[in-house]
Amino acid sequence: MKRNRLFILAAASFFNVLCLLACAQEHVTNEKKLSITNAITQTTVLLNNQDSIIPLKNLEKKSIASVSLSFAYSSVFDSLANKYDKITSFSADSYKDSVNLNDLEDDLKYYSTVIISIDDQSINKAKYINFINSISKSKEVIVAFFGNGTALKSLDILKSPLIWTAQNNADAASVIPQYIFGGIAATNKLKTNFSVRYTIGSCFTTSVTRLKYTVPEDAGINSNSLKEIDAIAAEAIGQKATPGLVVLVAKDGKVIFNKAYGNHTYDDNISDKVTDIFDLASVTKVTATTPSVMRLFEENKLKLDTNIGAYIPKARTTPMNNIQVREVMLHQAGFIPYIPFHDYVKTGDYSRDSSAAFPTKVADNYYIKKGFFKDFMWPKMLNSPIKTRGQYVYSDISMYVMKDIVEHISEEPLNQYAYENFYKPLGMQTAGFLPRNRFKQDQIIPTEDDKYFRKTLLVGYVHDQGAALAGGVSGHAGLFASSNDMAIFYQMLLNRGTYGGKEYFKTSTVDMFTSKQSNVSRRGLGFDRWDPDSTKHYPSNLASPQTYGHTGYTGTCIWVDPSRGLVYVFLSNRVNPTVTNKLSDLKIRGRIQDVVNKAIDESKK
Repeated sequence: MKRNRLFILAAASFFNVLCLLACAQEHVTNEKKLSITNAITQTTVLLNNQDSIIPLKNLEKKSIASVSLSFAYSSVFDSLANKYDKITSFSADSYKDSVNLNDLEDDLKYYSTVIISIDDQSINKAKYINFINSISKSKEVIVAFFGNGTALKSLDILKSPLIWTAQNNADAASVIPQYIFGGIAATNKLKTNFSVRYTIGSCFTTSVTRLKYTVPEDAGINSNSLKEIDAIAAEAIGQKATPGLVVLVAKDGKVIFNKAYGNHTYDDNISDKVTDIFDLASVTKVTATTPSVMRLFEENKLKLDTNIGAYIPKARTTPMNNIQVREVMLHQAGFIPYIPFHDYVKTGDYSRDSSAAFPTKVADNYYIKKGFFKDFMWPKMLNSPIKTRGQYVYSDISMYVMKDIVEHISEEPLNQYAYENFYKPLGMQTAGFLPRNRFKQDQIIPTEDDKYFRKTLLVGYVHDQGAALAGGVSGHAGLFASSNDMAIFYQMLLNRGTYGGKEYFKTSTVDMFTSKQSNVSRRGLGFDRWDPDSTKHYPSNLASPQTYGHTGYTGTCIWVDPSRGLVYVFLSNRVNPTVTNKLSDLKIRGRIQDVVNKAIDESKK
């Protein structure tokens, strides 16, 4: 063991030497990249935005297509646009046999918004101009034009928003979608007369409403300062703390770091990607259940000082009846931490095939009998002993209870309510429960190779046994998402309730739920927080007292630090192939967080 440790330390030292050589180059490269980006943004002009269509709003009401009219960098353009919302790509080059583009226009019938990318080499083609003019009559159209401004006169009769940059390259293709969705503000005016319509001074201005995707230097941070993240990630994988992980850092509304490391499992060669979907475990509590509580609280439909029995009729004859919602949200209700429901499953309670008698899918080839949650699990929780009321005892039962309260008040299942109210309008494409119903298996990170209960490798089925037996949708676990989706959601909270030009919460609601609300613990309402006990260094050595967020059993965490303008996302599957505490023992999550904290603090000096 000692020899292994020495080897790892030597390897880390060697890595650091290599890093010193590579770091300087990366910083120079990123400074150059930022300079190029700034040159593009300084000459980009928004025209025809009289109806304030840009930046796009109300994404939940839109179905968006991106159409390339022989634009060479459409894949870069669409890749960036897809960070904001689901974009379906079309290319006019696929319709080459057509004299006109009627077939393309016909294929766009299901889309409400069409973003068209075209350059100065193609703008004079009558077929393309006719297509733009025709589709503009029936759809919300945005034209992104790349190249020489003299060709703008071809679009003189266009009434739809037009965003123009003189650059026609991959860098410009990654910048322009950010204007369309509000990652970058439009501020420039035309400096030349290009046509009767597009004259000197023509422009529309916008504000930043969503995340920007850029390099650390854009937030004043030297890329060198973040290189240690690579070394810590390599240590985590080398020590078998987790087979892979994804780290995302957003500073001041700018995603400056998003990187994947390792593989899905130790046994395969499928590399982790930043777009991969992870089992968030208890991060579900603050990304699904708590926001739903916040929304209902704001609407005066849920009151924190009302007792559980007022919302859950079945609780009225149980020990839970008189406990207040506030106590539940603070983990001070006196509930026992959890009940190992999988230990109660008997032969005859489950089947390897689905049927009317066994309708609830728990995992591949595992179906639990009808009514197992309603008739057994739920009554057992409601009647569990109240032992520590008034004390802080972290309990999963709290969020089973809050899920049921949310569903009674909203009259919707929690997964549907969270999707409709938050994930869809925010443009979150992967966030949700039951991901196997929506995504390919190879996009979902495997968790435990469950030898005891389900006897299968869990891919897209919630790791938590209780949540699994409840059908995969629960208040304490069951949510899956990618790093980008987490960044979007927590940037909205860092913004104190607004994102994409829409208010999701009042500032006062976000402030109340995320700040310390307990006299006996560090907790907010639903949210975990920085621990004032300096011996605990939680969640990290350098975390500020304002820090809030949550961790997840599968090896995940999300922390927001308003004092630093920081959103930090860490996703892993440390329970693969089986549960290990190495991620915590090596303090991987906290150490990476402190690399970021230190980099931000150094940038202020």
